[in-house]
Amino acid sequence: MTHPAPLPLHHASAADMSVIVPSVNSYDDLDGCLKALEGQEGVTLEILVVDRLGPYVRHFLRREHPDVTVVPVPGDTTIPQMRAIGIRRARARAVAVIEDHVIVPVDWARRMLGALDEGRAPSDQRSDTETLAGQAVGGPVENAATERWIDWSAFLCEYGSTLPPLPAGPTDWLPGNNVVYDAGLLRRHNSVLDEGKWENRLHDAILAAGGRLTMRPDIVVGHKMHYTFRLYMSQRFLYSRSYAGARREGLGSGRCAVMGAAALVALPPVMVLRIFRQVWRKGRHKRKLLQALPLLVPFCLSWGTGEAIGYWFGPGRAMRLVR
Repeated sequence: MTHPAPLPLHHASAADMSVIVPSVNSYDDLDGCLKALEGQEGVTLEILVVDRLGPYVRHFLRREHPDVTVVPVPGDTTIPQMRAIGIRRARARAVAVIEDHVIVPVDWARRMLGALDEGRAPSDQRSDTETLAGQAVGGPVENAATERWIDWSAFLCEYGSTLPPLPAGPTDWLPGNNVVYDAGLLRRHNSVLDEGKWENRLHDAILAAGGRLTMRPDIVVGHKMHYTFRLYMSQRFLYSRSYAGARREGLGSGRCAVMGAAALVALPPVMVLRIFRQVWRKGRHKRKLLQALPLLVPFCLSWGTGEAIGYWFGPGRAMRLVR
């Protein structure tokens, strides 16, 4: 796929951090996200919006956010592809990735940069292994769409594992929508980015190459996404199908059949129980969890169905429709 050049908007020349924002939902979501980024204290940002929504959104971006760099892409570009495109356009030494409905606090960029630098030895004292390995830092995700039951239910289904508190320090996973990377680290994983898979694939590759993933539980962002029942049921199905469809590569047909059947039958109750345990053990949002339980059941049924279809028939167009 040939990627068009970004629109000729302002492009930072001395930014401390580049922030990649895939634009896949609506301008209203994106507007709130960008206002929070533009209000960051003590840090110069290069904000790159990779947009697949089209001229309407780009018109308002030019008018309301003229200092943002817009990278237009075709409407069927997947979110992992959008992230990779934005990463390759980024020019700062640190590259962060969020979503278009994520709201960051005013000190988010400064603290993420500090966390990325924290614990590093001076450049002249680093071993060759440490210099080449690099690191990524991420933090928890909290619900910022708090007025509607459906939004709480969808959030707890999707992000119960990312709720604070989370253990600090080295980790084997990071949220994909509150994370910052050494730019050089990302360049060394270009081939992984080219695979067009979700962030867990990149994070696994970083660890396998000797890099570090670090959790900073004190650097929390807000997830402000509004759903309908139909929207979240479809999105949960699509994401699950894309995930399982990617995992089936290299598996035999017999194993795919078994894993699909297991996903259809066993996964929904397992996920309901896992979500319940994750949230309950954190000691927060217990009442919201109990209220969400009637919706978590159909959401997890959609989850299991999506994985079953992915294992049996592959990802199809699911990845292109995830938002």
